[in-house]
Amino acid sequence: MRLRTTAAAALGALALIVSLPGSASAADGDFVYTYTTSHGNRQTVALIDPPSRECVTLPGLADPDTSDPADTPWNNTGSTATVFTGPDCDGAHYTLRPNGGHASSRLKLRSVVFS
Repeated sequence: MRLRTTAAAALGALALIVSLPGSASAADGDFVYTYTTSHGNRQTVALIDPPSRECVTLPGLADPDTSDPADTPWNNTGSTATVFTGPDCDGAHYTLRPNGGHASSRLKLRSVVFS
């Protein structure tokens, strides 16, 4: 009788653990890119621990009519980064390896997603 009660309690606990939502996953590290402001100044920006499996349109660079795209990305996260020429992970794409993958200023981007 005691074994059945213990087994039932263990199964109940397992069911609760499986049904709990997982914590939000993030690409640990930073993703750095450079862009030119509307005043012509070069700025370097870092996304710290960006979300995984979620498209990130780079702040202030979504509208091709009002801003130039970013360039010179450095992927210092532990995840693969796929960068896109358009906002909302649209357009041509290029993949940067984790832990130091980078590209030159010739690579233009407006959004990124991390694996």
